[in-house]
Amino acid sequence: MKLWLGNIAPQTSDDELRALLDKYGVPAVISIQHIPGDGTRPAAVFEVAATPETINRVTQRLNGMYWKGRSLTVQAMTR
Repeated sequence: MKLWLGNIAPQTSDDELRALLDKYGVPAVISIQHIPGDGTRPAAVFEVAATPETINRVTQRLNGMYWKGRSLTVQAMTR
């Protein structure tokens, strides 16, 4: 499954992103693809080994969370 995490702080490391997902129940991050956009609201797409239920729970917990000075936008990706 894939998870979109938007509006992350610039220069956020992969280790920080993995730690955030691990803290909220997604320890099996397979890959991370950074989406820089225009640089004002970077994002990352995660491929994770998690059940749809886990992704749904994490999405609900993280969407809107204030992290590193930013309000996160999180959603599950079906494709």
